[in-house]
Amino acid sequence: MTIWLRSFATAVALAAFGVTAALAQDAYPTKPVHIFVPFPPGGAVDIVARTLGDELGKRWGQSVVIENRPGAGGIIAEQALAQSPPDGYTLIVVATGHALNGYFYDKLPYDPFKDFTPISLIGSSPNMLLVRADSPFKSVGDVIAAARAKPGQLSYGHAGNGTSPHLAGELFKYMAKVDITAVPYKGGAPALTDLIGGHIPLTFNNIPESMGQIQAAAVRPLGVTTAARSPVLPNVPTIAEAALPGYDTGVWWGFLAPAGLPADVKARLAKDCAEVVQVPAVQAKLLQLGATPIGSSPEVFAKLIRDEHEKWGPIIKAAGIKIE
Repeated sequence: MTIWLRSFATAVALAAFGVTAALAQDAYPTKPVHIFVPFPPGGAVDIVARTLGDELGKRWGQSVVIENRPGAGGIIAEQALAQSPPDGYTLIVVATGHALNGYFYDKLPYDPFKDFTPISLIGSSPNMLLVRADSPFKSVGDVIAAARAKPGQLSYGHAGNGTSPHLAGELFKYMAKVDITAVPYKGGAPALTDLIGGHIPLTFNNIPESMGQIQAAAVRPLGVTTAARSPVLPNVPTIAEAALPGYDTGVWWGFLAPAGLPADVKARLAKDCAEVVQVPAVQAKLLQLGATPIGSSPEVFAKLIRDEHEKWGPIIKAAGIKIE
């Protein structure tokens, strides 16, 4: 009888433990989740992170804290994430530069593949070639003609060395065979401010952080960088159709966590991050910003990172792009 009672008690205890473990998993998160943003407030990555963070906070019943940690093309924020506990309470929203920084810097303080756990691809968007509303440049062809007439005299602003707007500008220069000076900023918003202020004649920027200024008629887009036109700016030609056949590049954003994330936490995060992108209010917000919502599996996002790394390597090396 005593043996039977002990066995019964053990079975009850194990069952209770299983229920407790399941409840603990279902309860995740039980405290605020921090999301790092590698760029200043007001930029595209910041807008995307806050849009998704608000919806995740509602779903989780917990605060989602957005922490802007700009600098070094995202390296500062990514290093902080790589050094964070792999418990699901610290994430980051990265952009295209995450896959490419290894080409720009001689040594990174982390491994972009081994030190992170891809969670979900959020979405993508074209960049644009922008001028001030009263600019004499009325087309992409005008810019190319001016650059060829006076090599090195034109300049363009971008969101920072190694960012997708920077790459868009360098690909433009490479394909058009022109010399235009690249001027790095700590984010796209400061570059837009200087464009409007007349300090630079051009900028490559993305749609999310530029749309407000376009709608306010402060700046004018000459062309989008992807092969297809943007559905939110259907009257703006692609750079490829306007002047440079074959020109095609854009920006994407996605969630990463530190390496070593427990499988159950990774599954929960992947499910939630992908699903909130499909929420109608989130989709409407992203589309309003010019972004195409995606919401992928971790495997799809991991493959994109690897594919982008391999695609841009030869181009970056041929152009000799390095960041000190």
